[in-house]
Amino acid sequence: MSFSFLDTIQKVWSQSGYSAITWQQLLMIGIAFVLVYLAVVKKFEPLLLLPIAFGVLLANLPLTGLMSPPPESAKEPGGLLYYLYMGVKLGIYPSLIFLGVGAMTDFGPLIARPSSLFLGAAAQLGIYIAFIVAIALGFSPQQAASIGIIGGADGPTAIYLTTRLAPDLLPAIAIAAYSYMALIPLIQPPIMRLLTTKKEREIKMEQLREVSKLEKIAFPMVVTVIVVLLLPSVAPLIGMLMLGNLFRESGVVERLSNTAQNALINIVTIFLGTTVGATAVAERFLRPETLKIIALGLMAFAFSTIGGLLLGKLMSWLSGGKINPLIGSAGVSAVPMAARVSQVEGQKANPSNYLLMHAMGANVAGVIGSAVAAGILLALFG
Repeated sequence: MSFSFLDTIQKVWSQSGYSAITWQQLLMIGIAFVLVYLAVVKKFEPLLLLPIAFGVLLANLPLTGLMSPPPESAKEPGGLLYYLYMGVKLGIYPSLIFLGVGAMTDFGPLIARPSSLFLGAAAQLGIYIAFIVAIALGFSPQQAASIGIIGGADGPTAIYLTTRLAPDLLPAIAIAAYSYMALIPLIQPPIMRLLTTKKEREIKMEQLREVSKLEKIAFPMVVTVIVVLLLPSVAPLIGMLMLGNLFRESGVVERLSNTAQNALINIVTIFLGTTVGATAVAERFLRPETLKIIALGLMAFAFSTIGGLLLGKLMSWLSGGKINPLIGSAGVSAVPMAARVSQVEGQKANPSNYLLMHAMGANVAGVIGSAVAAGILLALFG
């Protein structure tokens, strides 16, 4: 009996994850706990960081088979997360996220001040700076493009582009993109104060004109035609973004708009975050190039902020001091966090300052700008 009991214990042990776990997997599990801490305690982009963290945890528990494809010679199915990941691999989840973002976004400030489009374009500078540096560090053009897009501060766009150009880099790029988006309140203010004078930060801007309903309905239609004709490869992102916005502004499909803004985007966020995190398995994530990607991502973010601020300063000078350059930093695509940072910094300099709606114009322009940048990179290297 004792032999049989010991034999049973040994068999159970040999089939358990405890016998197969490696130090690399333990390290990744530790990283998952850190990410949960940042999401729960520090509230760094918790809606995405929390499912990503748990996906990292699940992916690094050995012998689960959650991300395993179905065997070629057997009838057993693949792992649960393998099938859910198809939504990422096929570009479905990022596009559906854009549908929800479009339904939640008011493009009114951009329509009222079309010059905000230039700020959204200038704030993509970091994408191209990081691309050039990544090429110099030995990354392929496809990998460099995927790394550079982190500078757009747009997680779904980064995932969409990376799955097409460099899927092997997806875990590092996705985690870097969402981590830096969450850290915008820490990354941007020092750069904003460094590149602007107190006098510039004190500038009060005039109230934006009221935008008509006709303009708001025409905007998504016109933008879709112009951008998709120019860059057909970005049709899934721009198309879904503008469809969601048309739901919002039409006023006749409130149920569809509410679904896109709430239930749909929440469900897709769970699947997207968890499966992206599940790609961060130890043997693929713990590589020297991951540290390079994280460093390049930070550089891309910084230069995107710099690009927006510098154009903001130029526009301020050209307008005779009527434009506060702080709104330029909101040209990155992180809606609405980057706009809020502009508002906070403006009020620190001048308590009566109210820059939020002006910054939102640049902010939503950045959403379009990052998608266009992804389309250009896809056209060049796809």
